[in-house]
Amino acid sequence: MGTSKSKDTRIRVSEPSRQRELIGLWLKVFTVIAIVASLVHIWMNSFSLTVAIKRNAVHLAFMLGMTYLTYPASSKSPRDRFTWSDAVLAALSVMVGFYIYFAYDGLVARALVPVPLDYFMGALAVILVLEGARRSTGNILPVLAIIFLLYARFGYLIPGPLGHRGFSWARIITRMYMTDEGLFGVTLMVSASYVFMFILFGAFLSKTGTAKFFNDFAMGLAGRLRGGPAQVSVIGSAMMGTISGSAQANVVTTGTFTIPLMKSVGYAPHFAGAVEAAASTGGILMPPIMGAAAFMMASFLGIPYVKIMAAGVIPALFYYFGIFLMVDLEARKTGLEGMPKEQLPDVRKVVREGGHLLLPIAVILLMLILGYTPLYAAFFGLITTVVGSYLRKSTRISFRAILEALAEGSKTAISVGTACAVVGFVVGTVSMTGLGQVIALNIMKLSMGKLWFAMILVMLAAMVLGMGLPAEACYIVTASVAAPALVNMGVLPMAAHFFVFYYGTLSCVIPPVALTSYTAAGIAQANPTKVAIAALKLALAGLIIPYFFVYQPMLLMVDVQPLRLMWAVASGLLGIWCLATSLQSYLTKPLTTIERVCFFVASICLIDPGFTTDLVGFSALAVGLAAFFIRTKQQSRSAAGV
Repeated sequence: MGTSKSKDTRIRVSEPSRQRELIGLWLKVFTVIAIVASLVHIWMNSFSLTVAIKRNAVHLAFMLGMTYLTYPASSKSPRDRFTWSDAVLAALSVMVGFYIYFAYDGLVARALVPVPLDYFMGALAVILVLEGARRSTGNILPVLAIIFLLYARFGYLIPGPLGHRGFSWARIITRMYMTDEGLFGVTLMVSASYVFMFILFGAFLSKTGTAKFFNDFAMGLAGRLRGGPAQVSVIGSAMMGTISGSAQANVVTTGTFTIPLMKSVGYAPHFAGAVEAAASTGGILMPPIMGAAAFMMASFLGIPYVKIMAAGVIPALFYYFGIFLMVDLEARKTGLEGMPKEQLPDVRKVVREGGHLLLPIAVILLMLILGYTPLYAAFFGLITTVVGSYLRKSTRISFRAILEALAEGSKTAISVGTACAVVGFVVGTVSMTGLGQVIALNIMKLSMGKLWFAMILVMLAAMVLGMGLPAEACYIVTASVAAPALVNMGVLPMAAHFFVFYYGTLSCVIPPVALTSYTAAGIAQANPTKVAIAALKLALAGLIIPYFFVYQPMLLMVDVQPLRLMWAVASGLLGIWCLATSLQSYLTKPLTTIERVCFFVASICLIDPGFTTDLVGFSALAVGLAAFFIRTKQQSRSAAGV
């Protein structure tokens, strides 16, 4: 994560295939803007009493403006500088954002009765946000937003239950631009506050060498295991996931070390990339700093983020347990072994020299547990990172590094900010038209009242949407239109939203738009499609996890009863082990088709903690194990000539 000291220092971000690499004067201009953006956000979130919609407007002005400076309009646009047309669009973006900041009080005084200039600014904002999202996230998200806007306008042309009376363009622009239920709604609010501050916190942590500490610690802890560097990748990515909240950032941070190491001990390049991609995806699920969607979930549900954080612990551990098993079984199949002890770091020495780097994470955790807001915790996490870095000379943050962290925080937040802005059109349309309840009722009808069938439909909806949307955008859309169906069928709101959040997260490794896999493929110098397919297979071991916590919400730390929770965790881990064994078709030797089916049936039945399903699951597991051991024993006798 260090920055080159040459004069030609370039901006590198989480999606290098999209963003420019600015140089020279262009870099200096943008860096100044990015630093100012971070300082303004720190001031708004930590010291100011700015009204939420005004804070969102300032956030939009900076994020959308920087989008036009860093994301080219097309493949033919210059990659090392922005053009004058980009600068004009950036200036217009700043204008439509700050217009609301300065004009909102007058608009409220007029009882939200717009004047012609309000409509003009609103229409311009819609166009700029759509184009900014196209540049930063691709075509799918803005096209989806346009479809929803057209649905709000022309719903009267649609027959059946999805139809509605329709709204005028004036009404739509007013709702989307001049209220907190559209563009400046909950999605942009979360991006402007929690998400930005924690992204900034991660940027500061990267300057202290925390990523190297995690890598060395994971190497010393897991390097001698059968999976060797692959298990190091899983553990290192899980640790990095506690502070990154971003799958792509996780890959870039840990993958540059673990992927070459995996290749050096015999893993195929595509599998090495896949391990890192699947492991890094879990960074969005891993508390305390989860993905942007987790903060949005807290806002949607109206509960403190600390409850979301607590609810995420067991699902995240389940996910990494599944990947750990898949990697271990792959190592068994290919005959790989761990690394020699003399090549590994000493864990005690690593902790002694870098353990103080965990202090900011401990401060954030403690403050969240004590009931302080995430914004308050993030601010003091920043302060602790800077102060704590001076405990050792090797980790001290210089003034230059502080400026670099401020700039990198803003740069990383750009794509999240524009995605949250354009998704505001979807959320606003859903609230205007009541589309969410209509879709929820239709899911209930289609599933014929069967919860398991409804969950499959919602899962497929989230995964299909996730193929073209960033994880946070996928969560917002699916939570708006599909999660209500599960709630209406008796699922706890926390479990329903976590269900959607989980499958939206897997979009990072689901082809054809598997950004995490493609990022890992670049580092591994492997075929992106092969990496994406292998990563999806590794992540499939965790595919059943959301079903566990829907049927047993106690896994989300809701109404905990210690003995029942222990049983739910044990059966969940066993179910994941059965699924991993079935998917890899390997135990200590290859499995037959019948044995694989037995393990698969056991994994499915162990989802529901009921007596009957557990009985069937344990019976299937017993049959599978008995068949495997009897067969392997007979084969051993035959080989020995007995």
